[in-house]
Amino acid sequence: MKKLICLLLFGTWSAILLGQGELNATVRVSTPQLQRNDRRVFDQMESSLREFLNNTKWSNDVFEQGERIKCNFILTISKELDNNVFEGELAVQSTRPVYGSGYETPMISYLDKDVVFVYEQNQPIEFLRDATDNQNLPAMLAFYVYVILGMDYDSFSPLGGEQYYKTAEQIVTNIQNSNTNGSPGWRPADGGKNRNRYWIIENLLNPRVKPMRAAMHNYYRNGLDVFASNPEQARTSILQALEEIDKVSVAYLNSMIVQMFAYAKKDELVEMWKVAPKQQKDRIIQIMTRIDPANSQRYREIGS
Repeated sequence: MKKLICLLLFGTWSAILLGQGELNATVRVSTPQLQRNDRRVFDQMESSLREFLNNTKWSNDVFEQGERIKCNFILTISKELDNNVFEGELAVQSTRPVYGSGYETPMISYLDKDVVFVYEQNQPIEFLRDATDNQNLPAMLAFYVYVILGMDYDSFSPLGGEQYYKTAEQIVTNIQNSNTNGSPGWRPADGGKNRNRYWIIENLLNPRVKPMRAAMHNYYRNGLDVFASNPEQARTSILQALEEIDKVSVAYLNSMIVQMFAYAKKDELVEMWKVAPKQQKDRIIQIMTRIDPANSQRYREIGS
């Protein structure tokens, strides 16, 4: 089953095997600012990316059709820097179903602004670990797939996503050492403010963030997944998880992954806590306005 964590490491693979995948991914390639009359290359790119994401076997676990992780990849291309070299942004989103309800909770909602890649029409998109040329686009997508998998597995068992984060970390290292190392987003200083792919995985594997990752199991399995049957117990578990995240935000100031969590969850948390004891409401407002001060006004709606 999907949530049975396999013990095999990914470091030995030389290529990802194709087959029934783990993702139910939608892909859109948008070119609102690009001056090109012929869109066929982008239509083919969109189709190839969709096939790559959905038909690649990313893990050794078996996912039933209904277990595949719903996710969205929106690639917005703004410039053609050279022949077949493009620049743009990639929006990545994934969700997880909440047991006992029709609700799907957001797991990641992130806009990567450091996107530069080579794409040649009629060439298949493949991710080969040891390849050195033209790997930035498939490597970037593979990186986010493993982050998505890691977050999903963390939500079902404490620290269950470790092996997927390790694979994402290896992708970062490999690209740093490859012929595509001029591509942005893979090194600590790229973009400034500690905000890129390097820092996402650095945060997720940093020992200071481990209590937050462990708390994700409490947030989802003991919280959201029992909300329909026992909302009081669910809120208690979620509050405990948020207390741990608050501690991480203090231990690791300006942690990127804490801010990504807040961005993905702010609307969910506001709606969840509108009906709750005042003491709990006040504590949630206190925690979230400290973690995410930019949206403090939104969190104050909990108490209204």
